[in-house]
Amino acid sequence: KRCNEASRPRYREFLLQQQQPFATLENQQDIPSPLSELALLDPFVLLWPKFLPALLQTLDLSLTVWSPNVQSVLLKHDVQRFVLAISDDEAYLAKKLDGKSGGVFGEGGTAGSVVEGWDRRDLNLTPRWSGWFNELRNTCFQLLGLLAAQRVLFCPELSCLFPRLVEIISKTVPWMEHRHLTQLLKQFYDILLLSCPASLYNSHLSPLLQPVMEHIVYRLEKTWDPILNTQLQAATKPVFTKDCLQTAALASTDAWYASYYARAGLVVGDLDADTAEALVEKHRVDLSRTVGDMLQTALALKGDWALVLANLAKEDLAVRKNDPTKLTTGPRTRISDNAGSKVNADGTKRSESHEALDAKKYLRLRSLCRFMLLEDARLAGSIVQCVVRCLYFPDAYTCRRCARICHRILETVAWNPQYTQMLGEEMFLVVVKNVVQEPKWMVGMEWDMINIIRDVYCRLVLGQSLLPGGQGPGMQQPQAKNHLGGTFEQAKSVQDPLNGGGILTVPSDSPRRILASLPGIGENTVIEMEMALKKKQSAKDQKDILRDLLRVAAEHTKGMDNHGSSRHDQTFGRAIQEESLLFQNKTNKTVPDIPEKLHKKKKKKKNGNNNNNKNNEPRGLAAFGL
Repeated sequence: KRCNEASRPRYREFLLQQQQPFATLENQQDIPSPLSELALLDPFVLLWPKFLPALLQTLDLSLTVWSPNVQSVLLKHDVQRFVLAISDDEAYLAKKLDGKSGGVFGEGGTAGSVVEGWDRRDLNLTPRWSGWFNELRNTCFQLLGLLAAQRVLFCPELSCLFPRLVEIISKTVPWMEHRHLTQLLKQFYDILLLSCPASLYNSHLSPLLQPVMEHIVYRLEKTWDPILNTQLQAATKPVFTKDCLQTAALASTDAWYASYYARAGLVVGDLDADTAEALVEKHRVDLSRTVGDMLQTALALKGDWALVLANLAKEDLAVRKNDPTKLTTGPRTRISDNAGSKVNADGTKRSESHEALDAKKYLRLRSLCRFMLLEDARLAGSIVQCVVRCLYFPDAYTCRRCARICHRILETVAWNPQYTQMLGEEMFLVVVKNVVQEPKWMVGMEWDMINIIRDVYCRLVLGQSLLPGGQGPGMQQPQAKNHLGGTFEQAKSVQDPLNGGGILTVPSDSPRRILASLPGIGENTVIEMEMALKKKQSAKDQKDILRDLLRVAAEHTKGMDNHGSSRHDQTFGRAIQEESLLFQNKTNKTVPDIPEKLHKKKKKKKNGNNNNNKNNEPRGLAAFGL
């Protein structure tokens, strides 16, 4: 890794020599480099063909330990079962302590809690097994990430080993615990998506990404089912030492994976119940958030690629306003000492090689976005299904990130009739439910959901295109000539989703039917709403119109909710009127007076001192000191 970091300046110089302006990007080919060419920048890449076979064998064997057949054997043994358990350090992270109490071995630490009475400082090796496996597994993932970052994975010389890597990952992904899969996505797939040359998407990216995304859709569904359905909440209980024999018997049945994913695959040994429950919750949420972050990175909504788009927008703003100082100033929230020199949109210094790097990244991000959502049908279906389902999971972080991904999906594929059912029915229905049912976990994200509703309705029904991210006014497209009524002309930016994308030229009736089927809403109300949306095309006006319509449906659905346990009500119970965005205009915005007189602590102390002084004062003639 140090050698790779040292080779980066040489790589920037290499790109600077081959620098091409953005105008020639369409004719530029993104092809892999042979190993001999990469060795000019980093001589240590020549070691990969020698130890990559051993690395793949190590990865295969270490992950096979978590296969159902092996787990059924290990869980029956009184000592070997702790190979599958979490480490004391992982248990400590779930307790969310501030670290001032001495860490794992300090007061309130978790040392000796997984293997009762023993920790890794003792001579007993059993508590050390989990930590060793973590280090071995994570080292393999990090080396795979380095293999992709150095672009050696795509060299023709290693093409004979690539099918073996695909076989191992496809086979072992269903066996992984949530914590294993999270690390695989962070340490390998994030780097793979950004490093793969565009010419190898079909041969190298699709075989690795497609089976993993299909599996993630199934895994997330089984992970969140017990949270969405109160009758299945017992399935989230992790495996304690006393449960190992029963779990071993389940490992040989078809019901294994549903229970395995519901508890995040965790074996917690002798850990206490509260910490074990927090662990399951942590890994459930971590996996969902990692998937959302990975998709954001791939679609240029986060990370280095998002910075490239921000730099382009900044340069465009400087040209339109004829203000060169825009290129040398960063955001107001960042203090910069790069006086007079060009800076990136985030305020960091911009070197000479940045333009060449940005040009290469811009070519790749456009190609990857199109490939993931248009060119590979199976992969695109898995991605859209995953994002739509994540909108319904009660985690605000995941939902908010997936809302941004929804806009990028609409910008890229809304014009394609093959996506109409998935976008106009599945995505639209989930988002409308989130707003109308007003669950407590959705408080604060209503505008994000209403913005998706607006984006879908404008593009699929009204023939209006929008700016990226569902921003800006609805730009009404004219009626198509030489066609039957109700058909629109396509937007000019249809082939450029990063500048707004296109619309569905033949409007869909699905979103209209969903709104008309809501309680208190009929066809006439929807028609009136559409007329208002066409008359008022600003983003604020259109979102206010949609909010007013959804408020009526929310009022009619009150009292129809079936609540379960009190904990379930805290998450899914309906938000009260003061919390709900739909009723924001109806609530009293005045701040009421405090019912009691406010006494400040300092004033109380001052008054007390004055009273004491008054009591100690001499009285009568004694006051004159006679």
